[in-house]
Amino acid sequence: MAYSVEIDRKWQKRWEETKLYKFNPKNVDKKLYCLEMFSYPSGAKLHVGHWYNYGPTDSWARMKRMQGWEVFHPMGFDAFGLPAENYAIKTGIHPYDSTMENIRTMEKQLREMGATFDWDYEVITCLPDYYKWTQWIFLKLFEAGLAYRKKAPVNWCPSCQTVLANEQVIDGKCERCGTEVTKKDLTQWFFKITAYAEELLEKLDELDWPEKTKIMQRNWIGKSDGAEIEFKVDGKDLTFKVFTTRADTLYGATYVVIAPEHEIVDLITTEEYKQAVEEYKEYARKQSEIERLSTEKEKTGVFTGAYAIHPLTGEKLPIWIADYVLATYGTGCVMAVPAHDERDYEFATKYNLPIKRVIKGIGDVEDSLPFVEYGVLVDSGEFAGLKSEEARIKIVEKLKQEGRAEFKVNYRLRDWLVSRQRYWGAPIPVIHCERCGIVPVPEEDLPVLLPYDVEFAPTGESPLKKHEGFMNVTCPKCGGKALRDPDTLDTFVDSSWYFLRYPDNKNDKEPFNKEWINKMLPVDKYVGGAEHATMHLLYARFVTKALRDLGYLDFDEPFKSLVHQGTILGPDGSRMSKSKGNVISPDEYIKEYGSDVFRLYLMFGFAYSEGGPWNDDGIKAIARFVNRVERFIDKFIETRNNPGKIKDDMGKDEKELNYVRQYAIKGVTEDAERFQFNTAIARIMELVNALYKYEADVEVKNIKFYEEVVADLIRLLAPFAPHFSEEMWEKLGYEYSVFNQKWPKWDEKALQRDVVEIAVQVNGKVRGRLEVPSNATDEEVEKLALSDKNVKAYVDGKEIKKVIVVKNRLVNIVVK
Repeated sequence: MAYSVEIDRKWQKRWEETKLYKFNPKNVDKKLYCLEMFSYPSGAKLHVGHWYNYGPTDSWARMKRMQGWEVFHPMGFDAFGLPAENYAIKTGIHPYDSTMENIRTMEKQLREMGATFDWDYEVITCLPDYYKWTQWIFLKLFEAGLAYRKKAPVNWCPSCQTVLANEQVIDGKCERCGTEVTKKDLTQWFFKITAYAEELLEKLDELDWPEKTKIMQRNWIGKSDGAEIEFKVDGKDLTFKVFTTRADTLYGATYVVIAPEHEIVDLITTEEYKQAVEEYKEYARKQSEIERLSTEKEKTGVFTGAYAIHPLTGEKLPIWIADYVLATYGTGCVMAVPAHDERDYEFATKYNLPIKRVIKGIGDVEDSLPFVEYGVLVDSGEFAGLKSEEARIKIVEKLKQEGRAEFKVNYRLRDWLVSRQRYWGAPIPVIHCERCGIVPVPEEDLPVLLPYDVEFAPTGESPLKKHEGFMNVTCPKCGGKALRDPDTLDTFVDSSWYFLRYPDNKNDKEPFNKEWINKMLPVDKYVGGAEHATMHLLYARFVTKALRDLGYLDFDEPFKSLVHQGTILGPDGSRMSKSKGNVISPDEYIKEYGSDVFRLYLMFGFAYSEGGPWNDDGIKAIARFVNRVERFIDKFIETRNNPGKIKDDMGKDEKELNYVRQYAIKGVTEDAERFQFNTAIARIMELVNALYKYEADVEVKNIKFYEEVVADLIRLLAPFAPHFSEEMWEKLGYEYSVFNQKWPKWDEKALQRDVVEIAVQVNGKVRGRLEVPSNATDEEVEKLALSDKNVKAYVDGKEIKKVIVVKNRLVNIVVK
């Protein structure tokens, strides 16, 4: 029976009946926790991106299982969030109903993929048995002072009508809908991720993660070692602090810039400049942080009419406000040193502000302004002549003695904004009482259930606010009338801990059993998109560390090893989208070719971490390869049943086939371990070619050895084409299942050939081939090459200028 989708169904049924992939908790000492980032059920069906994430990772998990690991491979759904709510607003279908319907469809598709997911451990984040514990984590962070509420300028999406975290604003636009993001002052809930900034930075070095992702997190955390220096406001009993990493340039400060939204601005602005300042504040308020920090945007600002006193020289420095300074970074105040900072130089040049050089380059260094490197101080009072590295310490030490400076470490990272003014999310488990203030919901009252009967059209206020049955509650502290918090939690809170719930998903007493979870985690292999580098991956690390410090976890990091998959593009080379009409539906191809052909194509046709454009010819070629393997198995069985004359020894042909076999085992094992599946499958194809050659060319075969190689072929192919390989294993008459077999191990000795074939070139063109002993010296190889009759025809009568020998590969004879 030729491979088809019917073969898929046959083996999926068998695997299910025999519970082949059920995780055995008794073997926890051999556990390997393999996890893909779980899916958001916003679309009705799985797309190619899901397949590209899940299929190849499943193949890796299958290989590890055959290597003796007890693989834990769960799956679930990240089911809260904006897309389902927006879909509900558009169609009138309730988010719960559409989400659960999509989950049922996607579960069916995932099962039909034939992946090793153990569905007994499924989690769905929008169900109360999950979000009860999301709320519990919120309460634990609140108790520890890591969850707090404050009024702050926040990113506001006018289209989604909700607040966005900084990480959800891409180039000044909402990552969900692409609308320009504005600023709004709102009281919001935050998680204090900044308390872990240093550890989040330090521990990155210990992780087996892509370097690019680690760099993205380092940059996002943005550590700066510097100092805070105090400036006085001229004529007023007011001071403010600036943060700088270059105290060595302090003598070059010629003006000060303060963030427009800084509280001191109103206190220092003179009457003459008040209108201009107010207008500029309104202009800055409408811009996103991304726009304000853009290096391409022309710098703008206005003078406040006030002056600061230079802490070392006593000079008066004009105080400006400008949008490129943010109140949320550092102190919100900057000492401007235009001679030694590009941004300050641009601003000073535009507004005709003084520029004073205080650093000279050392030696032949080009030091035209703005000179931003370290050098030697000039025109800097008692510190002139010092090198920057020394001066940046000594200047701060002097001011520190006077109580006007302190050394400081600053981080770009901001606390995580977690409240949302939307319906489809976990309710924040907090009660607001006029008498008692903020009162956490008692643990025994969890979960705070999300009501079904809610008008969820966005108005800028939380939809739950209009639901009296939800909002009105008795204060658990004083028994008086109180109100629930109307906001819901960002969906990234749900996904910040889901990997902790999988191993203990039926536990209704606690989010997880501490003893069990510390045996099962951290996750050994985590696979998902690089776009989550500064959101989900950072949040999950923070929550893990916080729960560790609260005594619930014994490990520091959630994900030991991380792999990012690339993106499969449309046939036109652009991202797939319905509007472009270039979306590839896996279902159609699976129906025509079977899921293994689809999986093999995804793994062979693309470098896993890169992806690339879809190509129909590629999948047809893979279908031909699968058919070719089946034809070979049929031919082998025929030979095995009617072998004719056979032999027991390992002759030249057997040694050659064994070399290809060992090379394939080593190559497939090492490449698949690195998620380099395309080259792993190429090694299998080479082995198939070698088997065809042995079948056709060798008359007297070593059947016992031949069968060992065929069995190894199916074992090697099994993770990448699981249904087809089970069928071939059964056809060969072997015991169920191929996945209960041990993964082949290569013999390094067999990879050391006694004799190798090398090419002989004359002036770079191949003129002959030689078989030479693999341990032959260069002189011996040269002698054999020059005496070969095919080569002699091209060198006789000519002057041999030199002979180049590349050991066990080629000889190049240069003649004139």
